[in-house]
Amino acid sequence: MKKIAIVTGASSGIGKEFFLSLKTRESELDEIWVIARSEEKLKALQAETSLPLRVFPLDLSKTESTDELKAVFDEEKPNIRYLICASGFGRFCAVADDDPAILQNMIDLNCRSIVGVTSAALPYLSKGSAVLLIASVAAFQPIPYLATYGATKAFVLSYGRALNQELKKSCGARCLCVCPFWTKTAFFDRAAAEKTVVKKYTAMYEPSQIVTRAWKDLKKKNCDVSIFGAQARGQAWLVKTLPHKLVMSVWQKQQGL
Repeated sequence: MKKIAIVTGASSGIGKEFFLSLKTRESELDEIWVIARSEEKLKALQAETSLPLRVFPLDLSKTESTDELKAVFDEEKPNIRYLICASGFGRFCAVADDDPAILQNMIDLNCRSIVGVTSAALPYLSKGSAVLLIASVAAFQPIPYLATYGATKAFVLSYGRALNQELKKSCGARCLCVCPFWTKTAFFDRAAAEKTVVKKYTAMYEPSQIVTRAWKDLKKKNCDVSIFGAQARGQAWLVKTLPHKLVMSVWQKQQGL
């Protein structure tokens, strides 16, 4: 049975950084499967690994894409050692000022595709397999002007933590929710490209820092959430402790909203 790692959103940002980090795990694998919309960018990743690379140029916000992936799983029945779900995007503006179609697309990519991909992969996980879902520190609080994005990441966090418990009992696999703070990626560039209401970033981290911490946390037996940075961990703790009305008020004052 072929041992594989799968990375969605592998063409850039945290997804690409996770792909690059698999170099240290090549001895555990027979192939790496990468998924993103750009076939050209995915093919360029072959130069970064000695393993065979299988490219899936898919838009995971579309149901037919996750259906296609499931059909491949069911036909080839691989042993999935690592499933890293890093596809997603965000928008920084009021709900009333945004395009409803784009917000729906965000929900489809950030939430529905996570369920579709993980559900398709479940029969092919085994003891020692790991699922890593990219959530966000935004998952811990309601965030005006990032309302839909924050809500999608709250979904990922809740889903992933519950899935971790199910996997431990069913097959001995793990699920780790990776919760980055502000991170220097193309994701951030896309979110801030247009007129943005978010102007103050209390800390900005590198994708490599997020990924390195995630692999370390995966070694911890009972860890299901990974957060890099004192600022990020402090905020996650505070917003779980303080009333959310106060948290939202502080956020809006910080951004001058």
